[in-house]
Amino acid sequence: MDFNVKRLAADAGTFLSRAVQFTEEKLGQAEKTELDAHLENLLTRAECTKHWTEKIMKQTEVLLQPNPNVRIEEFLYEKLEKKVPSRVNNHELLGQSMIDSGNEFGPGTAYGNALIKCGETQKQIGAAEKEFIQSSAINFLTPFRNFLEGDFKTILKERKLLQNKRLDLDAAKTRLKKARAADARACLPNSAKLFSNAVQMWAEEVTKAEQDLKMTQSEFDRQAEITRLLLEGISSTHAHHLRCLNDFVEAQTTYYAQCYQYMVDLQKQLGSFPSTFSSNNNQSLASGGASISVPTIPVSASLPAAPGRASSGFSELRSSSGSRKARVLYDYDAAGSSELSLLADEVIMVSSVPGMDSDWLMGERGNQKGKVPITYLELLN
Repeated sequence: MDFNVKRLAADAGTFLSRAVQFTEEKLGQAEKTELDAHLENLLTRAECTKHWTEKIMKQTEVLLQPNPNVRIEEFLYEKLEKKVPSRVNNHELLGQSMIDSGNEFGPGTAYGNALIKCGETQKQIGAAEKEFIQSSAINFLTPFRNFLEGDFKTILKERKLLQNKRLDLDAAKTRLKKARAADARACLPNSAKLFSNAVQMWAEEVTKAEQDLKMTQSEFDRQAEITRLLLEGISSTHAHHLRCLNDFVEAQTTYYAQCYQYMVDLQKQLGSFPSTFSSNNNQSLASGGASISVPTIPVSASLPAAPGRASSGFSELRSSSGSRKARVLYDYDAAGSSELSLLADEVIMVSSVPGMDSDWLMGERGNQKGKVPITYLELLN
């Protein structure tokens, strides 16, 4: 019990000493030991890393889940360590509505069939979106959150200890300065005659203050080294976050490529419907009383033009019987044995075959041969 009381009193004394030193520094009544420039730069860098990690993580969460209420709900589930219930996203809801309406109108009708095909594609996009969100949460958000809740909290803890050790050091310097001043006054001739014990007392106080200063200086130097080593680890944190950023970009690339391919396939399927259906729609609109002319836009018109397609001579190649080199723009997985799989940036030979669809060419890579989509190609001079 006595030990606990003494310990409590010692802690209270240390706290009071730090508070006094801190207050006097703020008032300009006490000197402050400044950290070296390298350590100050490391502290600034750590704060900057923490600030932008929080900001990027927050904006990524908004991107992946725009609904704030859902974000709050997911946060509560995470804190309660419970599994977040599976939700149907907007693409899947739209897809199911299209499929249901298509079945209602009749799969045998052009409109009903088109609705079903659109609905199936929307559900595919919804599934791809879920994979993208899950991948981004695991490979991008989780490492950022681990840094903020783990490594940076450790840095804050050690930085606070360094601040306390610095206050102890400066308080020890102040005590030594006061003790030496009192000892100097006690050593004056008149003072020595009046107070014979003062010289001995202040000499002992100076010795004790010097010992305290030596101990606090050693503790401060040790804590500064620990803090410096932790702060220098921010460089490895940046390297790790860079790898996470690459994973995030790769997940985005895969997601958007999947969505693009789904829509290209859908447009091809919709383009196979009889053109009379769209013309009938135009006639029914015009018969409503207003003379409105609704042009029929071919499905291929909305496809994004391949880079260099207009100027790379695809039309010339189709009209000739020769072949040309082409660079592959994107990876392509063959859908059947008649097609040729492609790898981005590889160069293959392409040629036109009579009767082949205008969106395809015959590709050759060594002994391999098969159809390739021209939207994935760029002809070389």
